[in-house]
Amino acid sequence: MSIFSRMTDIINSNISSLLDKAENPEKMIRMVIQEMEETLVEVRSGTAKVIAEKKTLTRRVEQLKRQAQDWEEKAELALSKNRDDLAKAALVEKGNTNATIEIMEKDIGKLDSTLDKLSGEIEQLQSKLNDARVRQKSIVMRTKATQSRLDVNMQLHNYTIDNAMDKFEYYERKIDAMEGQMESASVEQKSLQNEFDELARQEKIDKELQELKDKLNR
Repeated sequence: MSIFSRMTDIINSNISSLLDKAENPEKMIRMVIQEMEETLVEVRSGTAKVIAEKKTLTRRVEQLKRQAQDWEEKAELALSKNRDDLAKAALVEKGNTNATIEIMEKDIGKLDSTLDKLSGEIEQLQSKLNDARVRQKSIVMRTKATQSRLDVNMQLHNYTIDNAMDKFEYYERKIDAMEGQMESASVEQKSLQNEFDELARQEKIDKELQELKDKLNR
Protein backbone atom coordinates (compact mmCIF):
# COMPACT_ATOMS: atom_id res chain seq x y z
CA MET A 1 0.00 0.00 0.00
CA SER A 2 1.40 3.43 -0.94
CA ILE A 3 1.86 6.19 1.61
CA PHE A 4 -0.82 8.23 -0.14
CA SER A 5 -3.28 5.33 -0.02
CA ARG A 6 -2.58 4.90 3.68
CA MET A 7 -3.13 8.63 4.20
CA THR A 8 -6.43 8.49 2.32
CA ASP A 9 -7.59 5.70 4.64
CA ILE A 10 -6.59 7.79 7.65
CA ILE A 11 -8.52 10.82 6.36
CA ASN A 12 -11.62 8.78 5.55
CA SER A 13 -11.66 6.96 8.89
CA ASN A 14 -10.97 10.08 10.93
CA ILE A 15 -13.55 12.26 9.20
CA SER A 16 -16.22 9.54 9.24
CA SER A 17 -15.70 8.43 12.85
CA LEU A 18 -14.00 11.16 14.88
CA LEU A 19 -16.04 14.03 13.48
CA ASP A 20 -19.27 12.04 13.79
CA LYS A 21 -18.64 11.81 17.55
CA ALA A 22 -18.30 15.60 17.39
CA GLU A 23 -17.25 16.31 20.96
CA ASN A 24 -15.22 19.10 19.42
CA PRO A 25 -15.29 19.16 15.58
CA GLU A 26 -12.74 21.98 15.45
CA LYS A 27 -10.27 19.97 17.56
CA MET A 28 -10.90 16.79 15.58
CA ILE A 29 -10.23 18.42 12.20
CA ARG A 30 -7.02 19.96 13.59
CA MET A 31 -5.89 16.45 14.58
CA VAL A 32 -6.62 15.14 11.07
CA ILE A 33 -4.68 18.01 9.45
CA GLN A 34 -1.79 17.54 11.88
CA GLU A 35 -1.60 13.86 10.94
CA MET A 36 -1.65 14.77 7.24
CA GLU A 37 1.15 17.32 7.80
CA GLU A 38 3.25 14.76 9.68
CA THR A 39 2.75 12.23 6.89
CA LEU A 40 3.75 14.83 4.30
CA VAL A 41 6.94 15.56 6.27
CA GLU A 42 7.61 11.81 6.44
CA VAL A 43 7.16 11.38 2.67
CA ARG A 44 9.39 14.38 1.92
CA SER A 45 12.04 13.07 4.30
CA GLY A 46 11.93 9.68 2.55
CA THR A 47 12.18 11.43 -0.81
CA ALA A 48 15.24 13.37 0.35
CA LYS A 49 16.92 10.08 1.38
CA VAL A 50 16.18 8.52 -2.01
CA ILE A 51 17.60 11.57 -3.78
CA ALA A 52 20.75 11.38 -1.61
CA GLU A 53 21.12 7.67 -2.38
CA LYS A 54 20.71 8.34 -6.11
CA LYS A 55 23.41 11.02 -5.99
CA THR A 56 25.77 8.63 -4.18
CA LEU A 57 25.16 5.87 -6.76
CA THR A 58 25.56 8.33 -9.64
CA ARG A 59 28.93 9.51 -8.29
CA ARG A 60 30.02 5.88 -7.83
CA VAL A 61 29.00 5.03 -11.40
CA GLU A 62 31.04 7.95 -12.72
CA GLN A 63 34.05 6.72 -10.72
CA LEU A 64 33.61 3.18 -12.06
CA LYS A 65 33.33 4.44 -15.64
CA ARG A 66 36.66 6.21 -15.18
CA GLN A 67 38.11 2.98 -13.77
CA ALA A 68 36.80 1.00 -16.74
CA GLN A 69 38.40 3.52 -19.09
CA ASP A 70 41.65 3.24 -17.11
CA TRP A 71 41.65 -0.58 -17.42
CA GLU A 72 41.11 -0.25 -21.17
CA GLU A 73 44.10 2.10 -21.43
CA LYS A 74 46.19 -0.33 -19.39
CA ALA A 75 45.19 -3.16 -21.71
CA GLU A 76 46.29 -1.08 -24.69
CA LEU A 77 49.60 -0.31 -22.97
CA ALA A 78 50.20 -4.01 -22.26
CA LEU A 79 49.51 -4.93 -25.88
CA SER A 80 51.95 -2.28 -27.05
CA LYS A 81 54.56 -4.00 -24.89
CA ASN A 82 53.58 -7.46 -26.18
CA ARG A 83 52.18 -8.42 -22.80
CA ASP A 84 49.03 -10.22 -23.84
CA ASP A 85 48.64 -11.71 -20.37
CA LEU A 86 48.53 -8.30 -18.74
CA ALA A 87 46.20 -6.98 -21.45
CA LYS A 88 43.84 -9.90 -20.88
CA ALA A 89 43.86 -9.33 -17.09
CA ALA A 90 43.14 -5.63 -17.59
CA LEU A 91 40.19 -6.45 -19.87
CA VAL A 92 38.81 -8.85 -17.24
CA GLU A 93 38.91 -6.05 -14.68
CA LYS A 94 37.24 -3.71 -17.17
CA GLY A 95 34.47 -6.30 -17.69
CA ASN A 96 33.93 -6.71 -13.96
CA THR A 97 33.78 -2.93 -13.54
CA ASN A 98 31.25 -2.58 -16.38
CA ALA A 99 29.12 -5.33 -14.81
CA THR A 100 29.06 -3.39 -11.54
CA ILE A 101 28.17 -0.23 -13.45
CA GLU A 102 25.27 -2.02 -15.14
CA ILE A 103 23.89 -3.19 -11.77
CA MET A 104 24.21 0.29 -10.28
CA GLU A 105 22.51 1.93 -13.29
CA LYS A 106 19.58 -0.47 -12.84
CA ASP A 107 19.44 0.56 -9.19
CA ILE A 108 19.44 4.21 -10.25
CA GLY A 109 16.57 3.46 -12.63
CA LYS A 110 14.60 1.92 -9.74
CA LEU A 111 15.32 4.98 -7.63
CA ASP A 112 14.07 7.24 -10.45
CA SER A 113 10.85 5.23 -10.57
CA THR A 114 10.50 5.52 -6.79
CA LEU A 115 11.11 9.27 -6.95
CA ASP A 116 8.44 9.69 -9.64
CA LYS A 117 5.96 7.80 -7.49
CA LEU A 118 6.86 9.77 -4.35
CA SER A 119 6.65 13.05 -6.25
CA GLY A 120 3.12 12.17 -7.41
CA GLU A 121 2.08 11.17 -3.90
CA ILE A 122 3.52 14.38 -2.43
CA GLU A 123 1.61 16.43 -4.98
CA GLN A 124 -1.66 14.59 -4.24
CA LEU A 125 -1.13 14.77 -0.48
CA GLN A 126 -0.33 18.49 -0.65
CA SER A 127 -3.51 19.05 -2.67
CA LYS A 128 -5.54 17.08 -0.12
CA LEU A 129 -3.91 19.02 2.71
CA ASN A 130 -4.72 22.37 1.06
CA ASP A 131 -8.33 21.21 0.59
CA ALA A 132 -8.50 20.07 4.22
CA ARG A 133 -7.24 23.47 5.42
CA VAL A 134 -9.95 25.22 3.39
CA ARG A 135 -12.57 22.85 4.79
CA GLN A 136 -11.13 23.44 8.27
CA LYS A 137 -11.92 27.16 7.99
CA SER A 138 -15.46 26.32 6.88
CA ILE A 139 -15.91 23.86 9.76
CA VAL A 140 -14.57 26.38 12.29
CA MET A 141 -16.98 29.05 11.00
CA ARG A 142 -19.93 26.63 11.02
CA THR A 143 -19.01 25.42 14.51
CA LYS A 144 -18.85 28.97 15.87
CA ALA A 145 -22.12 29.90 14.15
CA THR A 146 -23.82 26.80 15.55
CA GLN A 147 -22.43 27.46 19.02
CA SER A 148 -23.72 31.04 18.86
CA ARG A 149 -27.17 29.78 17.92
CA LEU A 150 -27.05 27.28 20.80
CA ASP A 151 -26.01 30.04 23.21
CA VAL A 152 -28.88 32.25 22.03
CA ASN A 153 -31.28 29.33 22.38
CA MET A 154 -30.07 28.67 25.90
CA GLN A 155 -30.43 32.34 26.78
CA LEU A 156 -33.96 32.42 25.39
CA HIS A 157 -34.87 29.55 27.69
CA ASN A 158 -32.83 30.90 30.56
CA TYR A 159 -34.75 31.18 33.88
CA THR A 160 -33.55 34.75 34.47
CA ILE A 161 -34.87 35.92 31.12
CA ASP A 162 -38.11 33.98 31.58
CA ASN A 163 -38.48 35.53 35.03
CA ALA A 164 -37.84 39.01 33.62
CA MET A 165 -40.47 38.46 30.94
CA ASP A 166 -42.94 37.33 33.64
CA LYS A 167 -42.28 40.58 35.46
CA PHE A 168 -42.90 42.57 32.29
CA GLU A 169 -46.22 40.81 31.82
CA TYR A 170 -47.11 41.42 35.51
CA TYR A 171 -46.43 45.14 35.26
CA GLU A 172 -48.23 45.33 31.95
CA ARG A 173 -51.32 43.84 33.64
CA LYS A 174 -51.01 46.33 36.51
CA ILE A 175 -50.77 49.23 34.06
CA ASP A 176 -53.80 47.88 32.17
CA ALA A 177 -55.73 47.77 35.47
CA MET A 178 -54.69 51.32 36.36
CA GLU A 179 -55.69 52.55 32.90
CA GLY A 180 -59.03 50.76 33.33
CA GLN A 181 -59.61 52.51 36.68
CA MET A 182 -58.78 55.87 35.15
CA GLU A 183 -61.15 55.27 32.25
CA SER A 184 -63.89 54.15 34.70
CA ALA A 185 -63.42 57.29 36.83
CA SER A 186 -63.57 59.41 33.72
CA VAL A 187 -66.85 57.75 32.69
CA GLU A 188 -68.31 58.37 36.17
CA GLN A 189 -67.27 62.00 36.05
CA LYS A 190 -68.90 62.40 32.66
CA SER A 191 -72.10 60.73 33.93
CA LEU A 192 -72.30 63.08 36.93
CA GLN A 193 -71.66 66.09 34.75
CA ASN A 194 -74.42 64.94 32.40
CA GLU A 195 -76.89 64.80 35.30
CA PHE A 196 -76.07 68.36 36.34
CA ASP A 197 -76.35 69.50 32.74
CA GLU A 198 -79.77 67.84 32.55
CA LEU A 199 -80.91 69.60 35.75
CA ALA A 200 -79.78 72.94 34.36
CA ARG A 201 -81.64 72.29 31.12
CA GLN A 202 -84.81 71.30 32.98
CA GLU A 203 -84.53 74.40 35.14
CA LYS A 204 -84.21 76.56 32.07
CA ILE A 205 -87.27 74.92 30.47
CA ASP A 206 -89.30 75.30 33.69
CA LYS A 207 -88.34 78.96 33.84
CA GLU A 208 -89.34 79.52 30.22
CA LEU A 209 -92.65 77.69 30.86
CA GLN A 210 -93.43 79.88 33.88
CA GLU A 211 -92.63 83.01 31.94
CA LEU A 212 -94.99 81.91 29.19
CA LYS A 213 -97.79 81.23 31.71
CA ASP A 214 -97.33 84.63 33.33
CA LYS A 215 -97.58 86.31 29.95
CA LEU A 216 -100.86 84.58 29.12
CA ASN A 217 -102.43 85.49 32.49
CA ARG A 218 -101.99 89.27 32.04
